[in-house]
Amino acid sequence: KLPTMKMLLLLIALLSAVLLASTAPPTCYSRVLSLSREITESFKELQTSKTVDSCVQMLPRLYLDIHNYCVLAKLRDFVAYPGCDRVVEVSELKEKARSLYTILISYCRRDLVFLTDDCNALEIPVSPPIEHS
Repeated sequence: KLPTMKMLLLLIALLSAVLLASTAPPTCYSRVLSLSREITESFKELQTSKTVDSCVQMLPRLYLDIHNYCVLAKLRDFVAYPGCDRVVEVSELKEKARSLYTILISYCRRDLVFLTDDCNALEIPVSPPIEHS
């Protein structure tokens, strides 16, 4: 009976550890990183969509690198861009960009370190490295 009890306690401890690890709140950095990736991907999808309005082609590029100080200006420019407000996907993307900007300048201001201020780097997306098997 004692080994069964030990096994049960071990199982409960293991499950508790897994649950606690998976429910840990995101850090400012992880939240900003995931939101910037989500915005960049949504923008790419919007650009390649065949059913979207032609004004989308005129939008400022939206490649985001949260390690680049110029990302703040890039977000401001995108949110302030006057065209395409009638396209729901663009309005949603602008709202996400506004949220990211607010998080960057308000909540995470002291937690983030910008590694560069190369604004040109935000105009040409860098392809992720290709993994070789």
